[in-house]
Amino acid sequence: MSAPARTLTAIVPTGSGSRYLQQLCKHWSHKFAVDFTPEHGTVALPFSTLTLDADAAALTVRIALEDGDAEAAERAKGVVASHLDRFAFREAPLPFDWQEE
Repeated sequence: MSAPARTLTAIVPTGSGSRYLQQLCKHWSHKFAVDFTPEHGTVALPFSTLTLDADAAALTVRIALEDGDAEAAERAKGVVASHLDRFAFREAPLPFDWQEE
């Protein structure tokens, strides 16, 4: 029996959240199913669903893992953070304080 699903959330303080959201969604749209506006985006990654919400002060990042695998959770956090840090090179590394829901 697999472990229950997990959701990891990080609220990343940045005034450029909308820009980073759009860059990441466009970047991954060639490989994954992506839907986004300037304020909200979703990406269907192979191991999880990524949801991004941007406002004037922060980018909220949610990773919904299909199972509770700790290794998959760490991989997902690393992939998302490293990609966002590339787009946010002027203010990287961004502070990701991951919380589990």
